[in-house]
Amino acid sequence: MSCRRRECITLVTMSAFWHPFADMTSVQDNPFIVDRAEGVYVYDEAGRRFLDAAASLWYTNIGHGRSEVIEAVNRQMEKLPVFHTYIDYATRPALDLAERIAAVSPDPGSKVFFGSGGSDAIDTAAKLARRYFHAIGQPERTVFIARSWAYHGMHAYGTSLGGMEPNRDGFGDLVAEIRFVPYDDPDAVKAVVDEVGAERVAGMFAEAVIGSGGVRPVPTEYLKQARETIREAGAVYISDEVITGFGRLGDWFAANRFELEPDMMTFAKGVTCGYAPLGGVVASPRIAEPFFETPGLIFRHGYTYSGHTASCAAGLAVMDIIESDGILDQARRLETVLFEAFQSLLDLDVVTEIRGGVGALVAVQLDESDPTLASRAAGAVRQHGSVLTRAIGGGGLQVSPPLTMTDDEVDAMVEGFRKGLESL
Repeated sequence: MSCRRRECITLVTMSAFWHPFADMTSVQDNPFIVDRAEGVYVYDEAGRRFLDAAASLWYTNIGHGRSEVIEAVNRQMEKLPVFHTYIDYATRPALDLAERIAAVSPDPGSKVFFGSGGSDAIDTAAKLARRYFHAIGQPERTVFIARSWAYHGMHAYGTSLGGMEPNRDGFGDLVAEIRFVPYDDPDAVKAVVDEVGAERVAGMFAEAVIGSGGVRPVPTEYLKQARETIREAGAVYISDEVITGFGRLGDWFAANRFELEPDMMTFAKGVTCGYAPLGGVVASPRIAEPFFETPGLIFRHGYTYSGHTASCAAGLAVMDIIESDGILDQARRLETVLFEAFQSLLDLDVVTEIRGGVGALVAVQLDESDPTLASRAAGAVRQHGSVLTRAIGGGGLQVSPPLTMTDDEVDAMVEGFRKGLESL
């Protein structure tokens, strides 16, 4: 590197790490460094303890530091850390995990396609939908329907399908033929189908509870009506389960809880609870059939780490824990406990609404007149309340703790929020 000595000294004192979704002018010299974690607690390098209100980034459903997962990954690393799964190659953990996921999906006859995370899963599902329709002689089906406030990852398809405009600004049109509808209006879905023509609609992406867009539940009737509209159009309904899957809503998948019978589901986060990167798509028999029954018909898609061996070992261990520890039951308990506990914050002037009540998910909605308030509030809750949360779409604060959290820890979390918000 060519530079004068003083300039080089300045450069090396700054971190080389580029944080996702960050204003680097403010964070590059002052990162909050997480050093270790256990259960529902996180510790910084100074040894200070914080309650993890967000399960890191929605995913640590079974809690931090589970030795069962760590040991399972270590055993697999010692035997075979990784080998690719292209063409006819496979590893036993990938085969076994696919079988177990299919078995708890709405249709046990489904097939599972792995990637490295949720953004991979969204791109996989979108490409598979278009490839499926091309394979059955309907290549004109290219239009996808997405919802306001939706978040579907940050690959090209996910960025284009996202219903939060700041996440799309400045990138141009990455994927064409995306139509947006209000997140809570089923009639708008029907209107788009009628406008573009049912024969041109490829599918709809929908979170049962919008997560990063502000924790926005909708009535079960909305989901079923939207699903039926898409079914009648001959298109595919894709349930985005990246946040809601593997226990967050008190079932393996939201599609199970709400009896949605989706054509595809995307998953990530909870499948390994963050202990290793993994995600994928569950494809119903309808979608998989042409590719499994037609010689020479190939879905030419995949990733270097599709079915990553050690990651799949982590997924198997996580599913064992979800079953043995009754994590689904714990999530159903937290559904009520969390929503009721956070109602106590409504006496604060800065809090305008508590959203949630469906699964272990809550948003503490703050006054939207100040667009900087939520990010400042997250920092205040961390500093004054020793609780980790973050700003989410629409000016709220995220609550999605590990599903192992006790009632006493919920009370401590709410008190931490109160201290932080009062400090504003």
